[in-house]
Amino acid sequence: MRDASALAEAARDFLARFGSPQVVIANAGVSRGTLTEFAEDLPAFRAVLETNVLGLVNAFQPFIAPMRAAGGGALAGIASIAGFRGLPGSGAYSASKAAAIGYLESLRVELRKSGIAVVTVCPGYIATPMTARNPYRMPFLMQPDVAAARIATAIARRRRFYVLPWQMAIAGRVFRALPRPLYDRLLASGPRKPRRDA
Repeated sequence: MRDASALAEAARDFLARFGSPQVVIANAGVSRGTLTEFAEDLPAFRAVLETNVLGLVNAFQPFIAPMRAAGGGALAGIASIAGFRGLPGSGAYSASKAAAIGYLESLRVELRKSGIAVVTVCPGYIATPMTARNPYRMPFLMQPDVAAARIATAIARRRRFYVLPWQMAIAGRVFRALPRPLYDRLLASGPRKPRRDA
């Protein structure tokens, strides 16, 4: 996802063999516990941001012109509820997912009259190897097959912005509405992702 030229080559190969796709899903992502005060965490910040944000751009860019010429399709980017507010110990991940949400919204508006839909998906916790290493409770944890089916439905329906599960959509609205002083007090002593690869 971080290698734009490799993705462009893969896209050219796909287009040559199959033509323009109906759907492109950018789902690659990494999460690492990071703290800005540690210089040794700077490469982790770079890796997370390049994968989770520029990876979306690298995945979508080669397909936009062919999809437009073919009359449309859908681009789906996987963001996260972690992009709604900054989470302590997860500065790189929260920043990357907030940036992903902003990027996907920009892209959606840019492509509004092209026939190409842009779907932003913000999952809560899904039972994957990445979340298995989280040392804290994960409310409303979803199984991957259930999450995948719901995401596929959202893409098929061309949902602009989709949060799953529904409980996390409600929690996300509350989370975003919290005044900053209250948010700071609540999260200051909350659980944090360890500073290691996840």
